Formats: sequence, structure tokens, C-alpha cells
Amino acid sequence: MEDLWTVFCGESGYSDMDGKRFKSGFMLLSHPDSCINHVLIICFNVLLLVMLVINMIQKSKTLRIHARYQRKTSLQIVAAVVNGCLGLVYSVLGIWILEEKLRKTQTALPLNRWLLVLVQGVTWLIVSLTLSLRGNHLPRAPMRLLFILAFLYAVIVCALSIFAGILNKEVSIKIALDVLSLPGASLLLSCTYKGYNQEESDVKISEGDLYEPLNGEANGISKPDSVGQVSRFANAGFFSKMSFWWLNSLLKRGREKTLEDEHIPDLREEDRAESCYSVFLDHLNKQKQKEPSSQPSILRTIILCHWTEIFVSGFFALLKVLTISAGPLLLNAFILVAEGNASFKYEGYVLAIALFTAKSLESLAQRQWYFRSRLVGLKVRSLLTAAIYKKQLRLSNAARLTHSGGEIMNYVTVDAYRIGEFPFWFHQTWTTSLQLCLALIILFRAVGLATVAALVVIVFTVLCTTPLAKLQHKYQSRLMVAQDERLKASSEALVNMKVLKLYAWESHFKNAIENLRKVEYKLLSAVQLRKSYNSFLFWSSPVLVSAATFGACYFLKVPLRASNVFTFVATLRLVQDPIRSIPDVIGVVIQANVAFARIVKFLEAPELQSANARQKGDIENMDLAILIKSADFSWEKNSSKPTLRNINLEVRPGEKVAICGEVGSGKSTLLASILGEVPNTSGNIQVQRKTAYVSQTAWIQTGSIRENILFGSPMDSHRYQETIERCSLAKDLELLPFGDQTEIGERGVNLSGGQKQRIQLARALYQNADIYLLDDPFSAVDAHTATSLFNEYVMGALSGKAVLLVTHQVDFLPAFDAVLLMSDGEILRAAPYHQLLASSKEFLNLVNAHKETAGSERLAEVTSPQSRGTPVKEIKKGYVDKQIKTSKGDQLIKQEEREIGDGGLKPYIQYLNQNKGFFFFSMATLFYLIIVIGQVLQNSWMASNVDNPDVSTLRLIVVYLLIGVTSTLFLLCRSLSTVVLGLQSSKSLFSQLLNSLFRAPMSFYDSTLLGRILSRVSYDLSIVDLDVPFSLIFAVGDTITCYTSLGVLAVVVWQVLFVSIPMICAAILLQGYYFSSAKELMRINGTTKSLVANHLAESIAGAMTIRAFEEEDRFFAKNLDLIDTNASPFFHSFAANEWLIGRLEILSAAVVASAALCMVLLPPGTFSSGFVGMALSYGLSLNMSLVFSIQNQCTLTNYIISIERLNQYMHIPSEAPEVIEDNRPPPNWPAVGKVDICDLQIRYRPDAPLVLRGVSCTFEGGHKIGIIGRTGSGKTSLIGALFRLVEPVGGKIVVDGIDISTIGLHDLRSRFGIIPQDPTLFNGTVRYNLDPLSQHNDQEIWEVLGKCQHREAVEEKDQGLDSLVVEDGSNWSMGQRQLFCLGRALLSRSRILVLDEATASIDNATDMILQKTIRTEFADCTVITVAHRIPTVMDCTLVLAISNGKLVEYDEPMKLMKSEVPPGTRAAECKCQAEHGGCEPCHSHRVSQFNLGGEFFEANVRNINLEVRPGEKGGYM
Repeated sequence: MEDLWTVFCGESGYSDMDGKRFKSGFMLLSHPDSCINHVLIICFNVLLLVMLVINMIQKSKTLRIHARYQRKTSLQIVAAVVNGCLGLVYSVLGIWILEEKLRKTQTALPLNRWLLVLVQGVTWLIVSLTLSLRGNHLPRAPMRLLFILAFLYAVIVCALSIFAGILNKEVSIKIALDVLSLPGASLLLSCTYKGYNQEESDVKISEGDLYEPLNGEANGISKPDSVGQVSRFANAGFFSKMSFWWLNSLLKRGREKTLEDEHIPDLREEDRAESCYSVFLDHLNKQKQKEPSSQPSILRTIILCHWTEIFVSGFFALLKVLTISAGPLLLNAFILVAEGNASFKYEGYVLAIALFTAKSLESLAQRQWYFRSRLVGLKVRSLLTAAIYKKQLRLSNAARLTHSGGEIMNYVTVDAYRIGEFPFWFHQTWTTSLQLCLALIILFRAVGLATVAALVVIVFTVLCTTPLAKLQHKYQSRLMVAQDERLKASSEALVNMKVLKLYAWESHFKNAIENLRKVEYKLLSAVQLRKSYNSFLFWSSPVLVSAATFGACYFLKVPLRASNVFTFVATLRLVQDPIRSIPDVIGVVIQANVAFARIVKFLEAPELQSANARQKGDIENMDLAILIKSADFSWEKNSSKPTLRNINLEVRPGEKVAICGEVGSGKSTLLASILGEVPNTSGNIQVQRKTAYVSQTAWIQTGSIRENILFGSPMDSHRYQETIERCSLAKDLELLPFGDQTEIGERGVNLSGGQKQRIQLARALYQNADIYLLDDPFSAVDAHTATSLFNEYVMGALSGKAVLLVTHQVDFLPAFDAVLLMSDGEILRAAPYHQLLASSKEFLNLVNAHKETAGSERLAEVTSPQSRGTPVKEIKKGYVDKQIKTSKGDQLIKQEEREIGDGGLKPYIQYLNQNKGFFFFSMATLFYLIIVIGQVLQNSWMASNVDNPDVSTLRLIVVYLLIGVTSTLFLLCRSLSTVVLGLQSSKSLFSQLLNSLFRAPMSFYDSTLLGRILSRVSYDLSIVDLDVPFSLIFAVGDTITCYTSLGVLAVVVWQVLFVSIPMICAAILLQGYYFSSAKELMRINGTTKSLVANHLAESIAGAMTIRAFEEEDRFFAKNLDLIDTNASPFFHSFAANEWLIGRLEILSAAVVASAALCMVLLPPGTFSSGFVGMALSYGLSLNMSLVFSIQNQCTLTNYIISIERLNQYMHIPSEAPEVIEDNRPPPNWPAVGKVDICDLQIRYRPDAPLVLRGVSCTFEGGHKIGIIGRTGSGKTSLIGALFRLVEPVGGKIVVDGIDISTIGLHDLRSRFGIIPQDPTLFNGTVRYNLDPLSQHNDQEIWEVLGKCQHREAVEEKDQGLDSLVVEDGSNWSMGQRQLFCLGRALLSRSRILVLDEATASIDNATDMILQKTIRTEFADCTVITVAHRIPTVMDCTLVLAISNGKLVEYDEPMKLMKSEVPPGTRAAECKCQAEHGGCEPCHSHRVSQFNLGGEFFEANVRNINLEVRPGEKGGYM
């Protein structure tokens, strides 16, 4: 026992530092120099630690508080900082006392003085940080006791130290720290009690349900019960978090079976997008309140949201730097021990243990630093994605001109991800500098003043990078702009692929995208070259530092010994990896800076002020639904001429108001103004009650038909059934394979135009709004359906509602309470139909134009059968109750495909197979191998000759530097090879992807969501461009370095193989265990990213409809949910990365410590001190090279998923060839224009039913053919077959003697003209939209504009033909867009022209003029017209009627009008008509299909017969 006492206290434990014995027992206990006092304090410290560990092992019994109340308070943070610093300084002081003792006395005994301070430091650090940051997560009663004990301990220590200071009349650092510990403990105590009180009050709040999360169930979103599905990280203890033990269960599951989406747990509450965004808004609002006059800084707000996590990760970064810097000092001590200069007997063992501890602590600190930084990045990314989505829902129309849909997509898929990566690199900016400073201090100890030379070289290197960084920033900014342009063009082409194929413009648009890619490629090569120069500069800096330092040593006569040389080498090896990462840090900072500037510019863009217009209940006269007084509206902010001028309008509930006027008169703008979409520049507008809106271009969401109709409202079977009946949808739903559960493709691609419009109408009706704004909804449906909808929907279902209907169909106007006649942005007249007819010449002209287009002269000769008006039969009840119990596996939209399991080397080979990729990769790897061999030769030369008296210092240094400089040349070659590899592979991959997408058949676009394609051409391509090449070479290079370090250790200390071989085996097994889960996590991350992109793209397209129905909150809630769905696999992916590296680092620490122990155990002189230094310098960097190796391998594995995803779309089965050289049609084909259709059978998918069932007919050359039929009857499919958008499964089409299936697609489509059903304009100018191939001069274009009645509208624009056309042509009305499409047809002068509902959105007067123009311009051409209006086809030579994919009638229109069909032969058609509420009765079964399929409205009033019974409601026909 006495021996133990002597070891602890020395020869006398009863005297003070001066050797004076204590006279009393009180002095023995209380005097700070008393050994008994030291023992008591150490015991008290141990007691505190034991209590803390026991509390941490126990499970917390506290209630789970919402994330909003789990944030650390300012007091807790201050307490953590103050006490953490105190503990750290205590620990450093203890180590310093020990070091001084060893230096002076060559022994660590007695232990009491240094051990006391060290134990105090460690205890205070652990206890204070745990209590201040995690106190409220631990059991309450024991923790309070622990706080009180800690406070009492601080009081006692403080009092004793003050007492000692008074006695000794001096103040030491120890006394100062003891006194400062009292305020620290006070802070701890106060923040604890405040924290528990806060928690208790929060529990009361949560029990009272006063706090509701943003956009929760109140908004109609019922989130799934996630209890038990939340990530185990949420409830993990301290040790579990430190070791990532909480991840074991997920990795085990991933090892046992392939991970699927449902296996991934949800994020913690505080990590979810909803929590992040609400915290962000809280801080933003606080800033606005503080400084209401200025725009709050978004960057500052984000930092305020996450500064706690940033600080904690920064603490771990600091700890990592301190522990890694201890390595060279330990190496120096080892060399001294190897030389036989040990300070004390067992110093070697202590150093081996210290080395293992330092490396383990370094590993733990770095893992927590990386993990917590990435978590911050994830939260920042989530809140930015949420903020961008929220912003685009409120973006003003002026702002939409500068931020297109493609750009907004880029902000989310590229910019937000780049910013999310930045926090991971943030601490690198200052830790590298700190590590350099510490390295310089260590170097100064080793080589003295020669360190100045090293400092000069480092400063010179950093200065050289400044201009490079500026250049890189410049090129990076330009590259992102180029990416935006390319993505915008790609997005536009992909969205409108059907139009491009119809016009045979694919090659032109593909070339345009390729040209934009060339610009991007030049900038990409500039960015990557500057990155490689930076890389070369920093990788060569260790050679330059060595040269300068050893040169200075030679001139300053500093002796070179193994101890100082290898301390220098080890320090340099430890610093070179952080130095080498400086180019990456610079690159990431630049990318994040550029990306952040773009996002901030977007978030600060002007918003709509729609809330001002849509007031609820403040209208002066409560009887009014809409009130507009002397209002002007303008799309453009500072326009001299408002879009709408002097608008006065009053609409009461139940009133029906029709809006008519010529194309471009402002009809749609008036509806948009009522919705608050167009800024109100003067006057007042007030809208009361709930509004429903039906847009002119149907906006359909991806999802089932039922989801589109319900649109977030709860299911009411009776109301739903009635809605379907009123919208004439029952028959359509019966024909669809899964009824109303049928999945609709993106933008409703698998529905006809009429079906899409009726689903829109159903959506509006189901909302049961007070005001209905209908923007020409009948233009896309046939006349029969239009009449049915008018009677059933407008006059029936909406009988008590305020309705504003934009229409060109004059026949419906008499039924309205008022008709607004608009012209040039003004309301010319507003009156009932007959009054307006009598008073307005403009209106009379409009009605007369309709009569002329209806062909009243000829129609007057035809007498329709006498009929009496019968009420519409009710559709059979119970449609909704009929459940469609069919597997959904056969839906059009499939789940996004992803690779499964270990793809092995396949994606790497795919990448390296591009453009000599293997050659450049082999060269880069070879150069790297030469560099590593050069470094080993350098260090071997130094190790073997540093203590050799036969080798002069000059020779030693010169040979060392020659090897280094030679290696540097290979370094430059490696950098350039990497850049060339990346550029060549990117070029090849993009070219293949683009070719594949442009050659893909329409069936691919019908069944593939646009978001999936866009996420590949934006995010995945960006990864392949910028990240894959360097990541690939660094992964290979660092793996070589890691195995080299291990090899050097094994060569010098072969005994270490007994540890290293099992370690390598364990590492390989661990990696295999990790990769089985990690690859699936990253693949799921890729597929869920597409969901976010797709939802954003849909929301951008339908923003106006979403706002009209006030569904912004529901869509935002869905967006938050999708962000979390994407964030969760990413979170678990990077956590798994840290899980693996942490375990591998402990293994490598064991290897290094084992090697050190071998050197200690073997007799002195076994190894030369030079080789001991070399082995340990490699051993110390083994941890770091292993980390970089595994990290780069994991990063590369994640990046290579992008190659997999691109590859999925690089091999899409393509259409028929564009040109078949052996079978090209004559240059003048088709010369006659004769079309023979022989038994044509069409189906869209192999398992789908036939949509055309054996159609046979002949269109003679020069004839005008009209095609009519109900919506969905197969009219558009026939046109698709003519253009080979879909290949026939039977039959053929022969044009002028040539079977169209035998010639190339480009030869076919370029010889036909078409005006498609959906008028499509492209981003650019008027000239570009009319003549994108630049085949015509300005005079021809102006002439065509005049012919299609559009010249005046274009001339009004300041820039004429160079006037802007924005994305989707949204700055032109729908009618004007159709006129542009007509202009294209007039310019192309094709022998066969197809008009697919070409004038549906045009008023009758313009339509009449256009029909005359078409008759004149295409007099000798074959014109095939698909129409819903009978007047449109009355001039045709022959009319073809289609029903259910079959040809039912084909004859001259007048014959069809006069023909009486024998009873019974059209029974099915009549029954169909009656069931769908047609206005024409079937009492005789003698009505021609022509009358059924089309519109038959007598122009002559004498021929109208009408019966109305009491109580019946009917519409005018």
C-alpha cells in the first residue's frame, strides 16, 4: 500500500510544494497542495463520472416533445461553450504539466499533480457538455442530483483555490481555472432548471393541442402513423450516436434482403422538411420584425437556424485537428525510444497506448464532424427545396419570364443539392488553416528557423491559387447559366416531343440542344482544367515545401537526424491530404456561392398579390359575387397600354355571363384578372366566396382519374356519381381498363383532348364552389358532347352558381343572363343576347359569321325530322359503387426502374468504354502509381542515409528533391489525363442519351414521367460532368496510397502482418456488408429525387389552377412529404458511410499501434531510427489515407448510380429509321395526295385493346376530307397512324402508291403538313416559331401572317417578327397560338395537310376567314380536317364518321344530312346518344350518324321545334 501511495504522492504526501509539513488535519484536507486533498478531489470526479454513465445507460422516461421545442436554448449553448472550454484548458494544462515533468525529471512520478488536473479536465468536459446539451433527454431526478453535486463540487474547489491563493500570495493557472469553474457550474445549474421548466410547459402545450405542425391534417393531408418507423437515430443514446450503433438494424436488413422504399425509416421530427421550413420562417419573421425596412438576409437566416449544429460539428472538427497533430510528437518520442533515449522505463508501452487512443479519438471526432455537417446540409437542402416550391406557387407573371420552368427545376435538382453539400466542406476552410499552423509549430520544434522557408512556400502556393479561384468562379457561373439554357431547351423539346415528331423537327431541335451543349462543354473543360491546375499546385506543394525546408536546413546548418527529419516528413504527410483537398474546397465554395446567389435571386423575385383581389365577404353589396369598378389590368408592370382597360362588371350568385369576342380580345385575361393573376393597375376588384376555374388548356395531374376529380376533397359517393354523370364521363370510364382508378400519364397523355377537358370540368364541379370561371371548355369536345355538357353542367348542375363562360359557340349565348362582347382589352357591350343583337353591330357580325360558317343556305333545304324535346335519361345508377378489382400492375405509368443488387464493375466499364476512356484511366492510374513509388523511394533514401556519415547533407537533400521533382511532372500528366477522361466520357454519354431520347417512340413519353427524364438530364448529368472523373481517379489513387502505407509498415516491421492481414480481411468483409445496403439506399435516393422533380414540374404547369382552387397548402404539404421521402435514404446513406469508416479506422489504429508495440518489444537496435521514423510516418497517415480511400470509394459508388440511371435511358427501343436510303420517296412525293387506308388496326400497347378496328377508305388527291366522331372515337389515332406516331398492328396506309411503313419517318413526316390539336409555341421569337428551320424570308412570313389574320397583332408589338414568345407561348392567347400553327402550315405548303381541331379556340368570324384562306391556299391539296363543329366540315368533299374505332359513314356531307337510315341499324348509336344526354331524340331511329356525331343547329329560326315541360331546364341549341 505504501508503494502505491509513494507512486501517487511521492516520498511525502503530507507536505506542500516547498516541503513544509502540514500541522493540522484540516490543512491536510483543505490545502490545494495536500496529496489527500488531491485524492479526495479525484474520487469526487470519478463519482460524478460514474453517476453520469449510470444515468446515460438508463432509458429516458421523459415525454417526447415536438421538434420545435427540442432546439437548444441560448443559455444551454453558452453553458456548453464556457464549460467545454474550461474542461479543454484543464486537460491541456494536465498534459503540459506531465510533459514538463518528463522533460525535467525523466519520470511521470508522483502522479498526483498532473493526474489531478487531467482528471478534472476530462470530467468537467464530459459532465458539462452532456448536462448542458443532453440533460433534458436523461432521467430527471438523478440528473438534478448530479447537477447539484457538480455545483457543490465547483463551490468547494473554488473556495479551496481562493484559500490557497491567499496563503501562497500568488495566482496560478490552476487557481484561475478553479475559480472560473464556479460561474460555469452556475450556468449549468440555471440552464438545467430552466430547461426542465420549459419542457414541463411544452408538455402542457402539446397536451392541449395548441401547436399544430405546418400544413398538417388540417389541410387535408393525413400523414401515416410513423411511430415505430422513425429512424432509430431519434431515440439513440450518446454511445449509440457516437458509434452509429443505431444503424445496425437497417444494415442487417439490407444484408439479408434487397432494401425497398418501405424499409427506409422516416427522419426524426426535427430533421423533416416541415420542421426545417417552419424554423426558417420563424427566424425570417423575427428578422423582418427587427428590420422591417430592409430585406432579411436568407444566408444569415439559414445560419441562425442551424448555428448550434454548425458549432457542435465545428467542435468535433477542432478535436480532430488537435488529435491528428499529436501524431508527429508521438513519432518523435518513438524514435527517441528506438534510439535508447527513453524518458522512463515503460515509455514505449505508454506511447503505443497513447497512439491508439489518439487515433481512435481522431476517428470518433472526424466521423461526428462529417456526419453532423452532412445532416446540416440535408436540412438546408430540404428547407431551400421547400422554399423554392412555395415561391413558384406565388411567383408573379413578370417573374416567370425571367425564371422559366426549366430554370426553377435546375434550382431544385442542381443548385439546392450543391448548397446542401457545402456544410460538409465548410469546416475544411478553417481546419486546414489551423492544421497548417499547428504543423508549422511542430516543424519549428523539429527544424527551427528552416520552418520560415516552408511558411513562405505555403503562402506563395495559396497566393497562386487566388487568380485561379477567381477564374474558376467566373467559369462556374457561366457554366451554370449554360446548363440552364441547355436544360430549358431540353425540357421544352421533351415536353413537346409529339409536336416535334409531327413536324419532323427532331433533328433541328436535337442540333440546337447539341449546340448549347457545345457551349456548356467549353465552359466545363475550362472549369475542370482550372480544377486540375489547382489540384496540381496543391499536390506538388509538399515537394516544394520539402525543397525549401531542407535547403534552408543546409544553409542554416541545422543538423538532419532521423528524429527531426521524420517528424517533418510525418507532419508533411498528415498535412498534404488537407492541402490537396483545398482545390475541392475552393470548387465547392464557388459552386455553392453561385448556386446560392441564383436561388436568393429567385426567392426575392416579385410575387402575385392575388389575396387583395379575392376578399371574402367585404363587398359593399352582399348580393354580388364579383364586383369590378373602373379597373385596369396589365400583365406587364410598366406598360403604357394596359392589357384590360376600364373594366366594369357586376355578377350576382346564380347569374350566367358569357364572354365572347375575337382572338386576342382579352377574354382569358379577364378570367385571370378575377383570379388575381393579372396585376390591377387602377380601379377596384372584389371577389367574394369560393371560386372554381377550368383552364382553356387542360391541366391534368399524374395519378388516377378519381384523384384528379376529387382534387384533395373527401370522397362523397353521391356527389361523385352525380359529377361523373353531369360531365358525360360514365361511358369513358367504363371503356378504360381500370375505370376511375386508371392512372393518367403526365399531362393526360393517354386521354383524348375532350376527356381531359371533361375531367377538368368534373374537378371544378366536385369542389361545389360559388363562382365558376370556364375558359372555353367546349372547344376540345364534339358538338354532341358540348350540347350535353351545356344543358347538364352549365344550365343544370350550376343553376344556382355565378358562371362566367368564355365561348366562341354563338348557339349557347341566348341562354345567358348577360353577354360580354370584348374587343382589344375592353368590354364593348354587356347586355342579354337579344338586346345585344339589336344594339351592337360587332355582335351582329359575330352571329352572322356563325350563320355563314353553318352554311344556312344549304341547311335551309334540309328539313329535320319532327321531334319533341324529351328530358335526358338518367344514367344507370351505381357506377361508383362498382369496384374495379383488377391488378394495378398493368397501368400505363410504371414505377421508376432501378438496378437491384451489386452491379459489380458494369457501370464503371460503361463509363470507361466511352471515347478511349480506358486509355486515359490507365494513364492516370499509372502516373499515380509512379508518384506513390517516387514518394516511397524518397523516404527510403532518407531513412537509409540520414544517419550515414558517408553521405553528405547536400547529396542527401539533392537526391531526395530530384526524386520529388520527377514525381511532380507525372502529377501534372495525371491531372490532365483525368480532365480528358471526364470530358470525353461526358461528351459520349450525353450524345447517346440525346439520340436515344429523340429517337424514342411516343409510347415511351406516354408512359414515362417527365420528371424522371429531367432528373437525368440535369442532376445525373451534372454529377457525371463535374464529379465522377476526379472521384474515380482519387478513389483509385487513395486506395493505392492506403495499401502502400500498409506495405511499408509490413516491410519494415514484418511482424505487423499478423495484425494487418486479419485487418484487411475484416475491412473487405465490412465493406461488403456496407455496400449491400448502401447501393440500394443511393438508388432509392435517385428514384425518389425524380418524384420531387416531377411534382415540381407539374405544379409549375398548373400553378394557376392550384391557386384558383386555393390548394396551395395541400400541394406544399405533398411537396414536403416528397422531400422527406427523398431525404431519408440520403440521410441513412451518409450515416452508413460514417458507420463503415469509423470501424475501419479503429482497425487501422490497431495496426499502427501494433507496429509501434513491435518496435518497442523488440530489442533496441533491431531497427535503424530512420526506418522506425519512415514506418511510423506512413503508419500515422494510414488512418487518413484509409479514410480518403473508403470515402472516395463510397462517394464514387454513390456517383456511379448516375451512370446506371443515364444508361437506362440510353438504350430505349427506337422508332423506325428517319431515312431509309434504299427506299426514299421521289422529291415531289406526294404529287397527287391520294391516301388509301386498308383495314387499318391500331393499338397503343401490346396488351391494350384496338383503338382503330379495321378502318378502310380512300381519300382522293385534292379532296377535302372531314373526320368527325365522338370524343375518344379514334379520330386523333387515325392522324397518329398517318404520321406513324404509332405503328399499325394490321393493315396499311398507301400514299400515292407508296406504303408509308416502307419509307423513313423523316421523309414521311416532312412531306405532310399539320396543325395539331394542342397549339404549341416554343421559347424564342415570332419568326422562330413560324419558321424554325429558317427556310423563308421575312416577306413570306409577313404575307402568311396576313393570310391567317394575325399580322395586325404582331405589328402592334414593338419588335415585330422578333417579338418575344415565352415558354409554352403563354404570352399569347390560345386562339393566337392556333393562328401561329396555321401560319406554319401555310409556309410549308404540303400536298397533304391535316387540321386536327385547328380552329377550336378561334371565334366564328376569324374561323370563317381562315376556312376561306385554307380553301384558297390549299385548293389543289388533300386537306384532312378533324372537327367538332359541323360547319367546319360542311365544305368538305367527303365526311368520314368514326365511332369506337370503326368507320360508320363515309359520304358527301349533304347526302349524309339528307340520308335516312333504316330502323334498327343505328340503334346502338341512338342508345349511346340518349344515355349521354344528347339533345336530339331517337324516337324513330332514323337519324344519321353524321347528325349524331356532329353539330346540327338550324340557322333558320323557322325550322326550330321546341317543347319545354313545367319544371324542366334546357339550354338553347
